[in-house]
Amino acid sequence: MINLFGETAALGTALCWSFGSVCFTIASRRIGHNVVNRFRLIFALILLVSVHSVLYGSLINPDTTGYHWFWFGISGFVGFVIGDRMLFKSFVLVGPRLGMLMMCTVPIFGIMIAWFMFNESLTVLDLLAIVITLTGVSWVVLQRQAHNHPKDHYILGLLLGIGAAFCQALGLILSKKGLTNNFSALSGNILRVLVASILIWIMPLAKGELFNNVHLLKSKKTVLTLLGGSFLGPFLGVWLSLLAVQYAYVGIASTLMALPPVLLIPLSHFVFKEKITLHSVLGTIVALCGVALIFLL
Repeated sequence: MINLFGETAALGTALCWSFGSVCFTIASRRIGHNVVNRFRLIFALILLVSVHSVLYGSLINPDTTGYHWFWFGISGFVGFVIGDRMLFKSFVLVGPRLGMLMMCTVPIFGIMIAWFMFNESLTVLDLLAIVITLTGVSWVVLQRQAHNHPKDHYILGLLLGIGAAFCQALGLILSKKGLTNNFSALSGNILRVLVASILIWIMPLAKGELFNNVHLLKSKKTVLTLLGGSFLGPFLGVWLSLLAVQYAYVGIASTLMALPPVLLIPLSHFVFKEKITLHSVLGTIVALCGVALIFLL
């Protein structure tokens, strides 16, 4: 019997991130993307620390050094504080389907950053994959009349999605610097979330806005969607992604984890009543093919 544990974990990651983005979109439209980003990091941190305590017997890895705090801290700031703030705002403006479609550019930014920072080679196949991905994304976003969003919201939402993709790519590269000497990825993710949580709560605490933020959680629906997104996204989704990379070929795992834009086509139609056109479906598939080409070749 073929062992597909890693591939199953990768598909589970895509499902978690798809449903999680829907939850965060609903919550962000009710209480604001900044408040959602603050509380979901706290919820995720509680879950991560709890699991770490069970698996390793400590809240934080005792082998953590200043080196780890530095790299994972910067990664958390770039990825969670800046990147996810832009992503959630993108969800509010253009919906999770288009916001997540912009995340297809993450591997493109990863290739460009690695080429610029580490002098990694850029092959003809890399350039071809980039062109295919951008063609698919462009095919979708140029059909603006099918998305029923105000022009200024539409453009800003797409730009924020692209900015979020850049931050995620840079955050992953910064995290890789911290994952030396077999340092636990779960431990590293706790450091990222902890530093990001501290940084993202400094401003509202300094302004005395803690009560106002908590007061926004009076709605049971808001709390449930926020908890659901926190569980599916930075907790279960990230954990499954680590298992996918550990037990499956990185190229296959990365391609399966890039499926959210496709999975969000029916979700956006049924949850947010978005009109889905043939151009949107075909463009999304083309973009995904470009992503697959980057990872599989």
